[in-house]
Amino acid sequence: MGLKQVFKIIGIFIIISISLVAEVYELNLDKSLERAMNQSYRMRTLREDLKQAEFQLKAATHMFRTNVDLNFTLPNYTETIQQFQDSLGTYYTHLKQSIYEGNLRISQPLPTDGNVYIESGVYTLQDFHRGRTDAKLSTSIGFTQPLEAFFTYNSLKASLKESRLNYQRQQKQLDRARLDMEYRITSSFFQLVKSRERKKISHQALANQQEAYNLAVNKYKAGVIPEVQALQMEVDLGQAQNTFETNRASERQVANDFKQVLNIALSDSVALNYNLEYETVFVNREKAVGLGLQNRLEIQEQNINKQLAKLDIKRRKVDGQVTGRISGYYDFQGVETDMLHPVYLDLFEGAYRNLSDRPGNRGVSLTLSIPVWDWGVNEARVEAARSRLRQAEYALQNEKVNVKKDIIATVDELKTSLNNLKLLEKNVKVAEKSYNISKQRFANGDISSQELALERDRLNNTYISHLEAFISYKLAIADLKRKTFYDFKNDRSIL
Repeated sequence: MGLKQVFKIIGIFIIISISLVAEVYELNLDKSLERAMNQSYRMRTLREDLKQAEFQLKAATHMFRTNVDLNFTLPNYTETIQQFQDSLGTYYTHLKQSIYEGNLRISQPLPTDGNVYIESGVYTLQDFHRGRTDAKLSTSIGFTQPLEAFFTYNSLKASLKESRLNYQRQQKQLDRARLDMEYRITSSFFQLVKSRERKKISHQALANQQEAYNLAVNKYKAGVIPEVQALQMEVDLGQAQNTFETNRASERQVANDFKQVLNIALSDSVALNYNLEYETVFVNREKAVGLGLQNRLEIQEQNINKQLAKLDIKRRKVDGQVTGRISGYYDFQGVETDMLHPVYLDLFEGAYRNLSDRPGNRGVSLTLSIPVWDWGVNEARVEAARSRLRQAEYALQNEKVNVKKDIIATVDELKTSLNNLKLLEKNVKVAEKSYNISKQRFANGDISSQELALERDRLNNTYISHLEAFISYKLAIADLKRKTFYDFKNDRSIL
């Protein structure tokens, strides 16, 4: 066995091994979209952004619920020198203490940005220098209420509103990214469809030209046509072969691009499941524009920016207005003192008896903060916030005009593509019939090879024009879907 035969056998084994390892993906448009949505880095990132916004909204919502906190100090031990001063002078004493403390606090936020609370705790202090132990029991109930929450700015409600707006923004961004991805995959899918159909068309043209060439050779041998017509048929056959090879190479490149988009290995194969049938989709222009104005991300974002700007104005105004706080409390305290090594049960029983006998403590306060003069700093900040609000309003109005123009142009393009597609369907039938007649006339010797070539080119161009019109129509439907967030084909919203 020669060296060439050995290499040939090795090559055959390599090809067989590659074919066994490579996978074949049978994909239609829906499967391609599903795979792209799962594999896309951007989609996975946006889904995580939405989860973050969802948890932030959950946190802002739960801020209105009751909070329970349990705190311990176990222990707080100190050794230091403490200074004392009286009428006799200043002197220093050694301080050695150990504090144990625990308390339970239940707090209920109020929709008015205040809160009410109840708190109970135990406290012990061991003073090793003086040889004594103090114990204290306490229970208190109280409330706080900022006054500005009634008139200008409620931070609790503002935080909730900002979280809701942020969640809506992230949700819209995810929906828009999903539709953009769907349009991109749809475009890639149909580009591959177009490449494969062009390859089929060129293959059919090659077969037709081969048939015409064979017929021309036989007629030349029979002396029916001159040699120049037979030579022209040979040239046309070579051109048809070259066109087919070019389309086949182009189809491989487009297929690799499609694999890359879907994260499929280039060594794997893709079998497309599709047909060139279509459904007529009628779109009401006013409805499409209304849906676009209602659902488009650009408009929603400008609306959100406008609302955030209004909240910012309120927040800035608070810094330059009179603010205040009302607070009050009512508590019970009981204390007991014993030796350094007491019986803690007796110590706390004494503190409880003292708490029962001692009258409750109470207090209420009203604090006000009145800005007097800040050289116009706060007013400048408020005006800057108002300017941002006006910018948001201008951007919103401009975005509405852009959306209207965009959707009107897309609807017109869809209608034009549909009309063109229907017209080209008729042209295909006419071109096929005309080519069959011309082929028969050439066989009968009624027309020359040049006339037959013209009919063949007309047929091929009609096939290609019909294919491109079909692709344009499909992409126009997908484009309108992503621009209105509405599936006109199935008459349903995608939100």
